[in-house]
Amino acid sequence: MLERLIAIEEKYNELKEELSKPEVLSNIKKTLELTKEQASLKDAYDAYQKYKKIENDLTEAKEMTKDPELGEYAKEEINKLNSEKEELEKQIEVLLLPKDPNDGKNVIVEIRGAAGGDEANIFAGDLYRMYTKYAEKEGWKVEILSEEHSDAGGYPLVEFMVKGDNVYSKLKYESGAHRVQRVPVTETQGRVHTSTATVLVMPEAEEVDVEINPSDLRIDVYRSTGAGGQCVNTTDSAVRITHLPTNTVVTCQNERSQIQNKERAMQMLRTRLYEAKLREQEEKLGSERRSKIGTGDRSEKIRTYNYPQNRVTDHRIGYTTKNLDRVMEGNLEDIIEALITEDQNRKLKEA
Repeated sequence: MLERLIAIEEKYNELKEELSKPEVLSNIKKTLELTKEQASLKDAYDAYQKYKKIENDLTEAKEMTKDPELGEYAKEEINKLNSEKEELEKQIEVLLLPKDPNDGKNVIVEIRGAAGGDEANIFAGDLYRMYTKYAEKEGWKVEILSEEHSDAGGYPLVEFMVKGDNVYSKLKYESGAHRVQRVPVTETQGRVHTSTATVLVMPEAEEVDVEINPSDLRIDVYRSTGAGGQCVNTTDSAVRITHLPTNTVVTCQNERSQIQNKERAMQMLRTRLYEAKLREQEEKLGSERRSKIGTGDRSEKIRTYNYPQNRVTDHRIGYTTKNLDRVMEGNLEDIIEALITEDQNRKLKEA
């Protein structure tokens, strides 16, 4: 552990020195790259500085035990410092766990109404609202990429991007089937129905993550449909891109121009191909995937939202809360923290 902390400290100081050089500061891309790398080491670096201080204080306290007047105080101080050291070592163990390289990325989220007809689409809309509220609390930005509206309300499909700090690290646990139990607005007999919506969370892919051959693409343009407004329904601005080798199709019509829609669609395509690539890599690892919290598979039932009992249950970790009303208002912090903690515990056991 100490060897790794020393290596982190050396690297952190090396990056700090690099970032003070005028030739680096004049290069915005290089500065951002180094700043990002330094930020990824900061928590472990700070923990090691604290660890060294505790070790130093322990050495001084042990010397003080030789003093007849300060001996008792020194023993109390040693006990206190040893407790702090033990707690800090546990934190450092977590900080030194292998990092998911995608944790710092923005995400593209796809929500689909699944089993349950109109009620499933309405629930998909409720989930979209829940995530936008949560993003707002986290200081993240949400941008709709593609949407299909249901006549009864909600969405058969909505795709949106969430931008901010470490978005994927928190939302990556949301992929899977979400089940709702409640009396639908369309129900006349007052019976509780069960419906589902699926959520897929994908780390945003950069151009370096996925190489796309332009000759593998078929690009179609068509007239936008939607809620009206300037430019909508008046020009062929909507874009559909098909990646022929994988038959992956993405569409975008939410931007005002064809060029903007094409850029967005390419961004969505890169992300979908990157997600498929990650899934293939994980499938090859097999046992590692089974040890994860959930498979990330769209068909896996991960959570139930029970309205009559105001209860939310995450089936992967057996977590239940009686605050469904607050959860649907975007208060997801406790559920996500429980998932992160369980994930870390599993990784520690493997390590």
